[in-house]
Amino acid sequence: MNISLPNALTEFVEHQVSVGGYESSGEYVRELIRKERDVQTLRALVLDGAMSPRTTVVDSEYFEKLRRQYGLEDSI
Repeated sequence: MNISLPNALTEFVEHQVSVGGYESSGEYVRELIRKERDVQTLRALVLDGAMSPRTTVVDSEYFEKLRRQYGLEDSI
């Protein structure tokens, strides 16, 4: 794959490579693509959860039970 960028974007990528510890512009772009893939995956999971039927009432009692279960009663 070959990608052409305008000068301003090329300069931006080169700067990100130099300050971000990337070996090359290709590595930087691959990292951006991985992050975008992760964002889309998370978004799909959130939407699936939002569309799923409610199974538990999430109220203060629910959170108190979680705190007790994980030993976090005094943390909040």
